[in-house]
Amino acid sequence: MNERIIELIDIAPKDFWGAQDTHLETIKKYYPKLKIVARGTTIKAFGESEILDEFEKRFKRLMLHFSRYNNINNNVIERVIQSDQQEEYMNPKDKILVHGLGGKLIKAMTPNQQKLVDLTMKNDMVFAVGPAGTGKTYTGVALAVRALKEKQVKRIILTRPAVEAGENLGFLPGDMKEKLDPYMQPLYDALRDMIPPEKLEDYILKGIVQIAPLAFMRGRTLDNAFVILDEAQNTTHSQMKMFLTRMGKNAKFMITGDPGQVDLPRRTISGLKEALLVLKNVEGIGMLHLDDKDVVRHRLVKKVTDAYKAIENHD
Repeated sequence: MNERIIELIDIAPKDFWGAQDTHLETIKKYYPKLKIVARGTTIKAFGESEILDEFEKRFKRLMLHFSRYNNINNNVIERVIQSDQQEEYMNPKDKILVHGLGGKLIKAMTPNQQKLVDLTMKNDMVFAVGPAGTGKTYTGVALAVRALKEKQVKRIILTRPAVEAGENLGFLPGDMKEKLDPYMQPLYDALRDMIPPEKLEDYILKGIVQIAPLAFMRGRTLDNAFVILDEAQNTTHSQMKMFLTRMGKNAKFMITGDPGQVDLPRRTISGLKEALLVLKNVEGIGMLHLDDKDVVRHRLVKKVTDAYKAIENHD
């Protein structure tokens, strides 16, 4: 029987193997013909030479992923072991987007999130679409905060179409800002991870950070700004066209959304779906489709997404 020994280099075993070795157990499931034993920073595998070669190649990609993203989970393991796209895992670059609160290092957590970062560097307008939990908005906000900190832009503008998901804003208590704040909460949450509270409040007061519904963008020219349109699947044709034509000098536009979660009235065409078709061949516009393998929320989110997808496909 052949033996292969691999060492974890600059990787904490506890983080890599997972709580109660859950990640290790997942890896083992993909190689039932191998005997795999892990002790501390060393992993030993026993079996046929050909299977060992394949195991070693995939396992080293997992280590590269961990070195690059400081993160590993069952989705990552599945993708790395089953994917033939090795270039995603070569030449790891530890690209920190923002140093968040409490020393938190905010960076791309999956290869597709890294592609989103790279696309944004190359293009002034980027569409990022995919299901819930894939980090579209969070990565976008991190890129916006970095651009502000590096003085590439003078302000951040975050906006969403005010489509009520089961509630009418008119029946909510408070003035317009108080009514809209809960709806804009995910954008505030992302910012609060990256900017100290007092500074964020000051930025908002001075208009350096603006969070507003899409209707407030009408008639404006957005210069020297990193602008994110979130939940873009709920824009109409005219809203999307209006937003895209607000782009001014030295501006970055990111449009994020989930085409599978449209809350518009029936027979109303989603501005996001239409824009993806109309603009797909326009030079200078980047487009990225994230999928459920990019889900970085709780592991159950992917299972929930898969379960609903199965029902929808069946229908």
